[in-house]
Amino acid sequence: MAERALPEGLELRRTPRGLALVGGGMELVPDFEDILPRVRPGALQRELLVRAARCKGAQDAPFLAVDATAGLGEDAFLLAAAGFEVLLFERDPVIAALLSDALDRARDAPATAPVACRMRLAGSDSVEGLARLPRRPDVVYLDPMFPERRKSAAVKKKFQLLHHLERPCEDAATLMEAACAARPRKIVVKRPVKGPFLAEVKPSYQVVGKAVRYDVIVPAHP
Repeated sequence: MAERALPEGLELRRTPRGLALVGGGMELVPDFEDILPRVRPGALQRELLVRAARCKGAQDAPFLAVDATAGLGEDAFLLAAAGFEVLLFERDPVIAALLSDALDRARDAPATAPVACRMRLAGSDSVEGLARLPRRPDVVYLDPMFPERRKSAAVKKKFQLLHHLERPCEDAATLMEAACAARPRKIVVKRPVKGPFLAEVKPSYQVVGKAVRYDVIVPAHP
């Protein structure tokens, strides 16, 4: 179970649906079946993240993506549905416990197992993990939590519980340096449409939607 002390008024509770974060009259039980409509044929190809992360070329093994700031794993699920093998890192032990439980249930459910089996929660420290990958990644995905995201009216009420746990990225430069050092084919960064570049690194190009944009950095490897 998570080692981090929970803020007052929150608790982790085992329920028939799975491990839940409970507080303030709300209950959050992550469930990948909730996002299955987004991975149906036709819908998945329209996902901005999938468009930003897409890699060209054939290879013997599946493309490898590293989600260095996994959260509850929804974006990683989209990448896995698009054919990536995905390694997930989540630094907050409470969120990681919720994610781990959701992944276990997803691997046991026929509807989600084919996708979830391509996802692995690999650790908590993504900076250290990026330096010890089994092979060079094709994509490193970064979605650091920033203070302006707390003010979004679009956030679903139940996910407000997570805002008591998430902490802003404390060292964006170190995270970006670790991503670059892993020598991926591209780094994809999720940002608010009008948010600043992460670590002031200008992207090679962008995939922009109404509420979010993806900055795509194509490193110049020697």
